[in-house]
Amino acid sequence: MPAKMSSLANHVAIFRIVFGVIWIIDASFKWLPSFRNGFLDQVTSAAQGQPSWLNGWFNFWTHLLSHGPHGFAIMTAIIESLIALALVFGFARRATYVSAIVFTLLIWGIAEGFGGPYNSASTDIGSAVIYAVVFFALYGLERLAVSPKLSLDSLISNRIPWWAIIANP
Repeated sequence: MPAKMSSLANHVAIFRIVFGVIWIIDASFKWLPSFRNGFLDQVTSAAQGQPSWLNGWFNFWTHLLSHGPHGFAIMTAIIESLIALALVFGFARRATYVSAIVFTLLIWGIAEGFGGPYNSASTDIGSAVIYAVVFFALYGLERLAVSPKLSLDSLISNRIPWWAIIANP
């Protein structure tokens, strides 16, 4: 493999691991009682000030989550923790990146209210949509890097060839 590709693979691995550490920090906050106790309020407050044509979207999620907000909060903590660990250890990278894109877009569209409402007081579009872009970039960079570095996937793929379908972007 050319030295540039090997160097890219190393840089991508370091970027993935650092991003995983960020996710570990974020996931640790999800295990706090304050997250579970305020989960439904966060979703409900995201609906405030949104355009009327989004009322159905937010009403659906508020109604669904109101049946078991603590359970959904714990499920969110578990998913974020699994994403964090998969990033740090380089486990099931393709599946992780794709599912994390969907997950973060759901966070953006539900808990962050699409980053809105958009008015003169708006200051950003929310962080979850940016996370989705980072996962998409990681997916593409891993394809360019060809050979994964610092990942469990490379160890597993050497022993179980079909694992590459789940692992390699």
